[in-house]
Formats: sequence, C-alpha cells, structure tokens
Amino acid sequence: MLLIKRGKNLKTAGNGKPQKSKVGVNRYFTEKLAEQGLKPLDAVPYMKSSSKIKDTDGRTVFEMKDVEVPAAWTQLAVDILVSKYFRKAGVPGTGHETSVQQVIIRLARTLAQAGEKYGYFDAASASVFEDELSYLLIHQIGAFNSPVWFNLGLSAQYGIEGSGGNFAWDPQAMRVVETKDAYSRPQCSACFIQSVDDDLMGLFQLMKNEAKLFKYGSGTGTNFSRIRGRQETLSGGGLSSGLMSFLEVFDKGAGATKSGGTTRRAAKMVCLDMDHPEIADFISWKMREERKVAALIAAGYSSDFNGEAYKTVSGQNANNSVRITDSFMNAVEHGAKWETRARTSGEVVDTYEARTLWKMIAEAAWSCADPGLQFDTTINDWHTCLDSGRINASNPCSEFMFLDDTACNLASLNLVKFLKEDGSFDIKGFREASRTFSIAQEILVGLSSYPTEQIAENSYRFRPLGLGYANLGTLLMLKGIPYDSKEGRSWAAAITAIMCGHAYAVSAEEAGVIGPFDGFAVNRESMLKVIAKHRDAAYKLDADTLPPELAQAAREDWDLALSLGEKNGYRNSQITVLAPTGTIGLLMDCDTTGVEPDFALVKFKKLAGGGYFKIVNQSVPMALKNRGYTDSQIDEIIGYLLGTMSLDGATHVTRDFLKSKGLTEPEIAKIEKGLPGTFELTSAFTRFGLGDTLLNRIGVPAAEYEKPTFSFLRWAGLTEAQINEANEIICGTMTVEGAPHLKEEHLAIFDCANKCGIKGTRFIAPMGHVSMMAAVQPFLSGAISKTVNVPHETTVEEIQDIYLQAWKGGLKAIALYRDGCKLSQPLLAKSEKKAEEPARTEVKAAASIAPVTAAVSSEPVRRKLPSKRTGFTQEANVAGHKVYIRTGEYQDGHLGEVFIDMHKEGAAYRAMMNCFAISVSLGLQYGVPLKEFVDKFTFTRFEPSGIVEGHANVKMATSIVDYIFRVLGMEYLGRTDFVQVKPSVDLTAEKGAAAKVYPKNPSQLFATAATSVAALASAASANGSGTLSGHLAEMMGDAPPCDGCGHTTVRNGACYKCLNCGNSMGCS
Repeated sequence: MLLIKRGKNLKTAGNGKPQKSKVGVNRYFTEKLAEQGLKPLDAVPYMKSSSKIKDTDGRTVFEMKDVEVPAAWTQLAVDILVSKYFRKAGVPGTGHETSVQQVIIRLARTLAQAGEKYGYFDAASASVFEDELSYLLIHQIGAFNSPVWFNLGLSAQYGIEGSGGNFAWDPQAMRVVETKDAYSRPQCSACFIQSVDDDLMGLFQLMKNEAKLFKYGSGTGTNFSRIRGRQETLSGGGLSSGLMSFLEVFDKGAGATKSGGTTRRAAKMVCLDMDHPEIADFISWKMREERKVAALIAAGYSSDFNGEAYKTVSGQNANNSVRITDSFMNAVEHGAKWETRARTSGEVVDTYEARTLWKMIAEAAWSCADPGLQFDTTINDWHTCLDSGRINASNPCSEFMFLDDTACNLASLNLVKFLKEDGSFDIKGFREASRTFSIAQEILVGLSSYPTEQIAENSYRFRPLGLGYANLGTLLMLKGIPYDSKEGRSWAAAITAIMCGHAYAVSAEEAGVIGPFDGFAVNRESMLKVIAKHRDAAYKLDADTLPPELAQAAREDWDLALSLGEKNGYRNSQITVLAPTGTIGLLMDCDTTGVEPDFALVKFKKLAGGGYFKIVNQSVPMALKNRGYTDSQIDEIIGYLLGTMSLDGATHVTRDFLKSKGLTEPEIAKIEKGLPGTFELTSAFTRFGLGDTLLNRIGVPAAEYEKPTFSFLRWAGLTEAQINEANEIICGTMTVEGAPHLKEEHLAIFDCANKCGIKGTRFIAPMGHVSMMAAVQPFLSGAISKTVNVPHETTVEEIQDIYLQAWKGGLKAIALYRDGCKLSQPLLAKSEKKAEEPARTEVKAAASIAPVTAAVSSEPVRRKLPSKRTGFTQEANVAGHKVYIRTGEYQDGHLGEVFIDMHKEGAAYRAMMNCFAISVSLGLQYGVPLKEFVDKFTFTRFEPSGIVEGHANVKMATSIVDYIFRVLGMEYLGRTDFVQVKPSVDLTAEKGAAAKVYPKNPSQLFATAATSVAALASAASANGSGTLSGHLAEMMGDAPPCDGCGHTTVRNGACYKCLNCGNSMGCS
C-alpha cells in the first residue's frame, strides 16, 4: 500500500466555508451568443435521426429511432452517442434519453452545480462554466472519457440512484465513506493503478477489485514485483508456487469477466521489474502460449481470438510490460551481467548476460507483440510526488503512470477545431478549452466515487488528471506538414506544451483559491523540479520550424505555470496524458486519435439506416489547396484516389458489357448504386451481391458460382489486367502515389501508418513514430498510449534498436507490433511468427551452403544437379488459378531447381513464369541461399491473389510468387512463420537428406484447419460486411474483431477501435 505523507492545506473546498475568491472562468466560445441572449445548445441546428448497428451477419444489435442530434454530426458519432451514452432507463417522462441536449445538460449542469457547491464558482461563474462546457461538447471540440458519459448526472438530473458499494471522500467528515447509491457520487475514471503485496489474501482481494472495475468497463494495471518467485520458500516451509502461477489465475479471471456480458474486453496491464526472479519466464510467457495456440490450430481448432485455441491457453487478457531501469540499459550497452534478486531476502537468485535478456525481450515482441517496455528510471525522474512513493505501474494502455492505488479521469480536445480559416492555430481558444476541461476534470475528482478505499483517498489527496488531445495527424495533414518531419514534430511538441503548461497554470490558480492538493507540501521540491524541467524543454523548442507565436505561447505558459506554482502550489499532481481516444475520438468525428497519424487516405462514411459511402479524408483536398494546387488539379487527384464510383467512363466493365452477359437495366442500376460503398470492383460482382436467381438466369453453372473463389467478372471472360484497369477507374487507387499533378516533394504529406491501396508503397517508418513520441513526451505529466507498428519483415535486431532509441529519446514507455505476428486474425491474414525459428534457421542454412560458398573465389561455381533426381509436385489453386510447383533436389535433399506450370494462363504469362523459375533455379545452383529468395519474394503483392485451395497449410497468398515461396520455404527451410495452418511436427531445422528428414507425402504431416479461409470469405461476402471490414482487413490484417458487433477493428494507440459501432477495446 502507498504510504501517504499528509501536508496541510490552507483552504479546503466543500467544507461549508465559502471562499472569497473563485476560479476564473472566461466566456470565450459563447461570448457572441450571450450578447444575443442565446444559450449554446439553442443555437445548434438539430435533426431527427435514428441509430442502427448491425453485426457482421447483418443482424441488428441495436436500434433507436426518433432521436434528436446535431445536423453536423456524422452517423457514426450519432451511433456512439445513442447506443453507448444515452441513458436507456429511469429517465423521467420518456424512460430514456431522446436528445443530445439531455446528455450534455446532464454533464455540464451537474459539473457546474458541483463546482458551485464545492467552492470553485459563484452562481454567475457557474453559469458561464456550464455554457462554455456545453459549447465545447455539442461542437465536438472536446469530450470526456466514457465513464463520465455513462454515469455523470444520472442522480443530479434524473434522480436515478442504483446500488452502492463504491467509496468517496466526504468533505465534511474529512474521510473516505462508502457510498449509499451508484450515481450521487458516480464512478467517472477510466484508468486505475492498483497495488498488491506478497500475501495470498491480498492477491485474491486484488482479483476482486479488478473484477469490479472490469464490470463497469474501466481498466487497471498492477506491478507484481513484490510477489515472491517460484525459487523462494514460504514462511511455513516448502517452495512458493511462484508469480507466474498467480498471473495465470488473474488472466483467467479477466477472461471470464470479458465473457460475462460486458461491452468490451477486460483492459488490464501486468508490470514486472527486470530484477524479479521469474523475469525470464514472464518475458517469454505469451510467446510460449502462442506456440500452444499454433499447435491447437494445426490440430483443427479455430484461430479466432474468442475460439477454443486461445481460450485454452493463458496470458491473453492483459498487456504485459517489463520495467527497465537505466542500470539495466547500461548493462546492455556495456555487455555486463544482470542479477535477479529474491523478494524475501534480497539475495541473488540468477545471473544473466544483460544482452541475453534484452534479446529475449525483442524476440518475444517480434513473436507476439508482448512485453512492452516501461522505462522506470525515466518515469520516476519526471515524478512530481517522489516523496510519497515511486511510480511502479501504469493503466492498461500505458498513458497514466502514477502512484499505486490511484485513478485518473480522461478528456481530450479535438485539435482540428482550433485551426482557423487562414491556417493559423487558435492559441487563445486552445488555452480556454484546456482551462474549461481541466477545471471540469478537477471537479470530477471530488464528485466521483472509486472502487476501493485506498484509491478514493489517494484520488482526493493527489488529484491526478488526464487531459489530452486527438486529431494531431489530421491537423498536420491539413497544414501540409509531413507527420515524419522536423516541422511536424515541432508543431506537435509546441501544441502539447501549450496544453500542459496552461493546464498546470490553471491548476496553480485553483490552488490559490481552494488550496493545493493534500500531498503537495511534502512533494513541493520534486514537483517544482519537474515543472522546471517542462519549462526548460519549452525553451528548447525548434523555433526555426514553428510560427513564432506557437513557440512564444509555449514558453509563456510554462513560465506562468512555474511562477504560479511557486506561489500557490498546484491543485493537481498530474495534469496531462495522451490516451488512445478511441470511442470519444470517433464521437468527436476525429480522423486520427491521440498522437497517431492517419491509417488511410480513403475511409468509409457510415450512412443512416445502414451501409457505407466511400469518401476521401477531408484533410487531403485542404492540404492540396494549402500547397497551391488548383481546384481542377485537386479534383483530378481526388478522382485518382476515389475513382468515378460509377460505370460512366469505365473500360471493360461497362453497361454494354454487362448487358451482353444477360443483365437487365434494373440489375445494372442496382450494382451501380452500390459502387460508392465498394472498395474493390470484384466485391460488387460476388455471388451474394448478384444473387443466385440472376446467376442462374444468365447461365452461370451452380458448380461455378458455389465456389468460394467465384468471380463473375472472371467468369464473364475478363482478364485480371482488364479487371484491374476497370477497378482503378471505378474504385480508384486509394493512394496519391502516381496521381496526376502531385509533386514528388509533397508525397510525404500524405504518408499514413499503412501503405495505402494496392499501388501504395509509402508509409511512416517505425522510427518516425518513435521520434514523434520523443518530441511530445517532455510536455506530458504521464505518457503516451501508442503502439509502433513495424513491417512483417522487421528483424529482432531492428526491434532491439527501436527499443534502444526509445530509451535514448526519453520515452517513458513503448509498445511494438510486428505485422502478422499473431495467429488470431481476420480473413485477409498475413502471417504468424515464432521468435526463435528465423535465428535457428539462418544459422543452419548458412552451414548447409558452406561447401558451395567455400568454393567461390573470383568466379561463381555452378553445382549441377544429378541426371536423376527426386523432388515433389504440388497442385493448388490460387484465387481460382491452377498452379503446379515441381522441384528438383540434390542428393543431400537441398533444393536445386523449380518448375512452375500454369496451363490455362496466357502464353506471355506462362513464358514469364517459366523464365522466372529458370532464373531462380540457376541462382540456387550458383549458391544463392534459398532463404534469400524466400525473404525477398514472400508477401509480394499482385494479381492473382487471395484464397489458396489444395494446400494443407498455405491458405492465403498475396500473389502467385508469394504462394510459391511460402511453399518452398516451408518444404525446404522448415519455415512455418508464413503459413496459415501450422504443421503438426517441428520443422525448424533446414532439410537435410530429403528421404530421411521429410517424406515424399508431406500432406500426412499436416492437419486441416477446422474453419477454412474460403468459408470465411463466403460469409463475409454473404452478409455484406466486405465493404468496411474488408477494406480495414487489407490494412489491419491482424486486428481482432470488435467484441460488440464483430466488424474488423483498427489499431488505436495501444488498443483497438471499431469504425462500425464506435466500441473502444481499451480504456478511454
């Protein structure tokens, strides 16, 4: 438990003694409305709408009609508000909320009333505060975390009580009391950190507390380093069962809560110090469990995250992080030893090479994305309350880092709303919005209840807040500034500095009226030291890459924050974080969340009543305009991105062509009507889109259209080249690469987190993400929720370097995700990995070719094949195209030649494939390692691509060449990292003698997956979910399905969000 050293406040809010001075609230956003005698909610155009959310099977999972919403809000924002935040029971009169006005009044008025009651405002200031906050909420300028929308004001405005059981600070009694109901003191925090001691009952009490938080959709994190390791003895004799055994129990508890009917997965963080005796087991925990999952999937179990394979193993219901000190990093850099120590005695348990553990961390992250890193020394060096205890852990998404047994309520500002028409940033407006929200969050601290007595007390005494922002990536694109650039990082740093510095200044103002937080006196030195560090960082901003007013504002705010803090202290120990802003970011209609760049240039806008409409990000045309492009040039570039979305001007797939195949005018019109919601032309011509009746009438055999890979356009006689040409005209390229008029030097402005479209090759490099995080970290109280995505081909060594640069860059935490590293993935899966296999394979492959390479001197030597040789023939279909692979082997079993036959393809295509096979064969015979070919050609992307039939293990391929080298890599290198169905035997060693190591009937060694990818493809097409989920799966190949509606999610900070229903699989 945290040891609290209490200071003495000069003033106390809510103690019945009115304050002479009040917290300053300025009428900025509502000044003109007030002059006209209007309230902010009265000046907004509204409309009657409905909300309907469907799952991937097309079933309606939620529907509400006749709701009043702002006319300017998108359908997705409406769906989030209505489905998640409207109160559905107990509202006087209607029984449920029917208007956005009710919701915003419930929040803003409750906070204004509480602010007046607790001494922040007088009656006039409370009215101004309510107006300003209402304006910010209704215009999507800012938003609170979800628990505030769920719970705040239900008692104050509607008289709804609910059951009690939480704890809150009683300002009259000056102690924590148990609440009598749920909503007079509502639970408003999304993020929690809890402690645990080396005590059996304490462990199970923590489990109870976690369940309580999970039940209401909040997340929690704990550092388990106090728990003794399995190497240590118990007080009554015998060895401890160890930390890992208890972590498995906690994991099952979180999983059970998740499956108990909640709207989101349990959000949980597990932290462990690097000197814990079981650190090696902890690092490799999820990697070991992924191997078990691979074996279960190979045995026929579903690879779905909610299926039996993942349900059977442990470690799947939490984010894991290791706490790394500078001492450990210095040991890594200098090649020194690292000792783990007993929790009970402090004695050395094990001694490792520090670099061995460091590589183990990178291998585990390469394999399964866990553990993440939290840099303990850096975190505590920026700790404002060092005299009250260390920072040991974080919330699940790693942005809230503070003392054990504390909570944080979050809010975020929509940065795009502060961009003026002339392109300048509204500094004054941004400051005023930061002021209003930080005051609102401060009021929430005292008004709220908490799940445990200790958290309730610490929240009162330390009062940490989590103000942040969203839409940074969009702001930069609108300005025409590349995300990965000095200018982009300088803008982000300056904006973050203004937000945090001004919020701390406001906190110091509040301290002058109400008194500093209770723990300030004993932490005065450490807090002022940290504020001074923030201020110093503001003076190091790169003024050459910033408008002068931005750099000046940042410095002014930190000067003010420090001077006022020295005079008054601070009302809040922490003030800012950068959260994922998943659901609330979508509620504010943000294209990007937190500090993230955009993930695509083309999105799908949800329509009322269902369906989607393809749109280009509005930041694209504005960015082009800011860079001097004409309207006509912009129109052509947008047309290149989006396509015509009609059959007008199309080639090959024309109205006349469709009529010639038997389609009627109404049938063609129906297809054309759906084109704006189609991201790929073939999706408009599937069996389930056209219907069996139409297909039967025009003469398509049932045996043909019942195939999972059926394509009407291919059946109608069009070649892949013709389909692709028509697709670009009708559906666009979804990238600006190759667009007419666009200058080469402007391409970087439109770089996204992922490659855009089939033609796209550009994306923001991993270090671009790390550099952006390093730029904004010095201006945050907490940390940044963000996962650095790295390409599939990233090596373990490259991951080590990213982690090293993150530490050197001053980051507090970093999580990493290598594309394709998880086995749980949707239809358009890419790959699954084992961390150790490439390392072992590479060493053995090098040994196997030594006799060849040793003979090389100044001239390459060809190793000819015997006249009679063995090999194998593999027949399969790739996206409906028959492919035969035939191999020839040396007597030692190594591959020496490849033949590729595609009998039904055109002569030119067959000739090209034959020449390609000959060149590969010659390369192998001259000593080029097969591994080089496999690494180079797997994941190459061109048509035909898609579902593979006829191979027991490779179920998807991004091209014919990709398929060929997946097969060869598996057969001859034992590589199983890029096959969708794992073999039932270990093939990690490269082949030796073919007859001994690998029998000529390899299919006997592999299990068939229980659920084929083809069946999944049919289901996706059948229910029409291919539009949104298919588009996202192209870019987010490993993202889990939404646990609310089943649609493909997108990565969001350290978690995921759903663009269909707005669900956030995280904590904000």
